[in-house]
Amino acid sequence: QVQLVESGGGLVQPGGSLRLSCAAPESIFSINAMGWYRQAPGKERELVADITSGGSTNYADTMKTRFTISRDNAKNTVILQMNSLKPEDTAVYYCNAVIGSPYGVVVKYREYWGQGTQVTVSS
Repeated sequence: QVQLVESGGGLVQPGGSLRLSCAAPESIFSINAMGWYRQAPGKERELVADITSGGSTNYADTMKTRFTISRDNAKNTVILQMNSLKPEDTAVYYCNAVIGSPYGVVVKYREYWGQGTQVTVSS
């Protein structure tokens, strides 16, 4: 079982910044897309941003001007830099990774989730 280890959540005032980090094990065969989702109380989980192994990014419209996703393929990590945070950004943020494992000559990909990290934006 692959474990994604998240860090960087916490309490921040409106207008502040936080940096979330997620690391997959270095022993992973291959990783396709990595990304961040969030879930606020009473709401469905939603995409924040994701990034392919080649560096192509995709953002939710409401976050693309404030959040930046990046990736270090050598370290199997994905970073979410969040600026100009608003109270409505309060949620549990989950790391997501599509990880490949070899089965003979075929690579099969499976989606994995981190345990989630709480981000609270409040004065």
